[in-house]
Amino acid sequence: MSDTGNTRKLFGTDGIRGKANQHPMTAEVALRLGMAVAHRFKHKDRRGRIVIGKDTRLSGYMLESALEAGIVAAGADVMLVGPLPTPGIAFVTSSMRADAGVVISASHNAYQDNGIKLFAADGFKLPDEVEGQVEAVMAKIEAGDEAFAAGADEIGKAFRIHDAEGRYIQSLKHAFPKDRTLDGVRIVVDCANGAAYQVAPRVFTELGADVIELGTSPDGRNINERCGALFPENAAAEVRRTRAEIGVSLDGDADRLIMSDERGQIVDGDQILAILGRFLMSKGKLPGNTVVATVMSNLGLERSLAQVGATLVRTSVGDRYVVEAMRAGGFMLGGEQSGHILSLEHASTGDGTMAALLVMAVMEETGKPLSELAKCMTRFPQVLVNFRVPQKIPIEDLPELQKIIAEVEAELGNEGRVLVRYSGTEAKARVMIEGTDENHIALRADDIARVMQKVLAP
Repeated sequence: MSDTGNTRKLFGTDGIRGKANQHPMTAEVALRLGMAVAHRFKHKDRRGRIVIGKDTRLSGYMLESALEAGIVAAGADVMLVGPLPTPGIAFVTSSMRADAGVVISASHNAYQDNGIKLFAADGFKLPDEVEGQVEAVMAKIEAGDEAFAAGADEIGKAFRIHDAEGRYIQSLKHAFPKDRTLDGVRIVVDCANGAAYQVAPRVFTELGADVIELGTSPDGRNINERCGALFPENAAAEVRRTRAEIGVSLDGDADRLIMSDERGQIVDGDQILAILGRFLMSKGKLPGNTVVATVMSNLGLERSLAQVGATLVRTSVGDRYVVEAMRAGGFMLGGEQSGHILSLEHASTGDGTMAALLVMAVMEETGKPLSELAKCMTRFPQVLVNFRVPQKIPIEDLPELQKIIAEVEAELGNEGRVLVRYSGTEAKARVMIEGTDENHIALRADDIARVMQKVLAP
């Protein structure tokens, strides 16, 4: 199986992303993007209103200022919320009746990277075609078209939303049953020195939990630095040391979640989806008896859901594609193995803190520890090989690569899967194989990777 990825020039699977102060993550590009967003979401009978939020990266200041300048220069108003999780910015965009939202974040990447992603007025990420329209306007502005600049009397204003954090915290608490609390529950929360460093500990504390904080001292450069969802073993070790009931590891913009149980064992996004999906099935509250995940999700998730009569629908990699499939099919639960968990009953995008609350609600209602709940899924061995590529030729145009993929798929039969794809945000290729024999699939993944590197060599 292959996935050719995204063909747009600036926008990838999760907005525009790159090294800070290098194209396309420059103040100049951000300025044009701000103007294009203001133009695309202008309002007929009032100024357009655009929310801007960010994570804790050093370069966020530069990009925030440039976006703000571009938006007001095109005649729209800006609402600044400062550091706030991506799902929080989506929530504020919707709740404040803004026309669009802009998030400055490179999610789980190191601080040297940054990114910009866009939300529509309803808090959902923009479809590819709308991002394409924004990109087309940016090209006209770069070419010198002055038609998008507002007149002297039409320049917009910028103001700060001071209660955005409190609004978002209240919305998160609605995901937890009103008749239950976390009184006496000891929770380790690793915020990755990122956007949730204030929000997440407050949410759990206000629900009664005894919170042990990790990764809550951002300095602009330590976001995701050996902490958070990329290094869940940190929270797991602290769970064991403090005898906590659960560990919560978020990434830099807090839209993904990896957990650890009371024994310090890691619980990933697929296991979280299995726990939530099976619980909702038992309550008759899983619309369409369906969970949506990506082609990267483990076969074990598919088998676990099938045991209770639920179906797994797979999409391309990227939580935006999961959301699109959920909305098209009327489904409410979806996500990714990497920890993006989507509950459209509670949020319009992946939300790590909210997902943790949903899992804790299952623990409270069933009286079972996370280790017991996680046993509902048996993981198939899965090997993932990542490597840099000099170019991204469509995989279907590489017959030698197609041949070896077909060979490996024939070997695995119904007891495994092969996925070869390009990264949507980096100059990398990814080869993933699942099967019952980990040594065998590791060898075959290396075989496919070697062939791919050979045929892509310039």
